[in-house]
Formats: sequence, structure tokens, C-alpha cells
Amino acid sequence: MLAFIQAQGETENYKKTGKTRKRGRSSTSSSYTSSTQFFFFNQTNKIMKLSSSPLSTIRFLNFNSPLIISPLSFNFPKTTFTHFPNFSIHTTTSSPAITADESQLAPPKLPPHLPWLIVGLGNPSKKYNATRHNVGFEMADAIAESEGISINNVNFKALLGRGFIGNVPVMLAKPQTFMNSSGESVGSIVSYYKIPLKQVLVVYDDLDLPFAKLRLLPKGGHGGHNGMRSIIDRLKGSRDFPRLRIGIGRPPGKMDAVNFVLRPFNKQEHEELEFTFERGIEAVRILLLEGFDKSATFVNSTKAMEQLG
Repeated sequence: MLAFIQAQGETENYKKTGKTRKRGRSSTSSSYTSSTQFFFFNQTNKIMKLSSSPLSTIRFLNFNSPLIISPLSFNFPKTTFTHFPNFSIHTTTSSPAITADESQLAPPKLPPHLPWLIVGLGNPSKKYNATRHNVGFEMADAIAESEGISINNVNFKALLGRGFIGNVPVMLAKPQTFMNSSGESVGSIVSYYKIPLKQVLVVYDDLDLPFAKLRLLPKGGHGGHNGMRSIIDRLKGSRDFPRLRIGIGRPPGKMDAVNFVLRPFNKQEHEELEFTFERGIEAVRILLLEGFDKSATFVNSTKAMEQLG
């Protein structure tokens, strides 16, 4: 620890290696002629008082070497100190103590990030696992695995997981109400935590997109999707929340759409979806950390679509 001492006195000398030094020149005298107060600082931060004259100011900086210092012979180091220990020293005069907190300028605090709610839609129960209608669940699971978030809490009729993406707090939700009543769960979560709708991302399957394609939109209608219809109804008709649509393609021939969405993916489709999930994870990261526009450009651009194709 090093001390910078400002004191009054016409002439100050100090003893070091058998010599004394005056301002601007050296002398071989070995006697002290100073009225200045000196302190010795050892490596355990203890202070030894060497004289009794009053001090006007003491300020502390970080330094490890033991020194005996006078204010007249001190050469300022070309080092910028940014940390001061948390303590104060009281002098023998009437001058107020100077604390480290008073001498340190704290950086301005950044406003905290608002939490995001990311909802993956699907149907509960094992018989619906890996079906087209549950691709929203699969995306939520992929995000959770990538970001180290456990979706293992049950509340608001949903499986929930809390964590962070970067420095942004997030809640992942998989409603357990069955698809057509998803709004019961989503509406309750949004209302309880007072989450702004612009920070509610819903991920779901879309018949109107080619298989494995992604589309990110800032708002919109339900497009005939019953899960989205339920959410919009529970949010008092508001459609102003972002959504990430995952294409599952159209049913072949004259197959009924209901039967088609409840069909499982085959092995080849699963392999292709893995790339879709990877891009979806990256899209969510960009959305939360850099904003909607950058994420939409990443997802919706022709180049991105070609890379998926």
C-alpha cells in the first residue's frame, strides 16, 4: 500500500539508505530536520507513525511495496488506478476523513433488461411427442438445452423454466392445457408477471410454410391455428406480440389437415429439423440481445431460406 501525504513544512528530508534528500538536491547528512509527519506502510497494511506533526490530507492508492515517503520526493507513477479499498482514515486534525467510496467515481448503472416469455405450443402426453403439431415444444426444448435452462417447474398450467440468454432473463413455457386452450396458460403468465406483449414470443407449427422453414413476424392474426386463436382471445384480442412460425408443409393428397398435424415426423424429417432448430436458437438469441429487426433479417432473408433449403 502507498500513501500520498500532503503536509505543511518549509523543508522536508527523509532518511533512506544512509542519505537525506532535500527538494531538488541530495545531502549526506543522516539527521532528520523535517517537521513533516511520516508513515511506514508494510505489506500487512499496518501504519507506523514516525513523527507527530499534524497532517492535512491522507489518500490511499494500491501498492504492495513497503515505503517511507515524503511528499516532496514522491514521483507519480504512470499508472492509472481504478480500484480503491473500502476503508477510511481519520487524521489528527479537524479535516474530515476521506473514504474510498467518496474518491471513487462509480460507473452509471445500466437499466435492467426486461424479462422475455418464450412459449412453445404443443399437446401434452407421450402419444403426441415428435408430431408435427408439437414442433413448438421441440423448439422450446432445444432452446432450453442450448442455454442450460431446466423446464421442470409446473405452474400456470404449464411446464416452466427460468434462466438467461446472454444477460437477458427469460422464462420458457410449454402449456399443458392441450393446444386449443393454450391461451389459458399464456394469458395467466403474462398477467401475473406483467410481461409486455412485445416481449412474448410464441413458437408454433405452420401448415402454410414449406417444411423446416422459419418465419419471424412482429405481430399478426392466428392464421387458422387454434393455439394462437386461444392466446389472442386471452390477451383481449391483442395480436401485437412476436411469433416464430415453423413450417410443417401441407398434407399430401386429400389427407385431412387435423390428421396430418398429429402425424409423427419420419427419420429424415427429424434430421432436417435439427438444422431448423439450430437456426431458431440463433434467431432467438439475436432477437433478445440485438433486437427484432436484426433477428427478422437473419430468419426471413432469401439467403437464410436458401441455406435451409
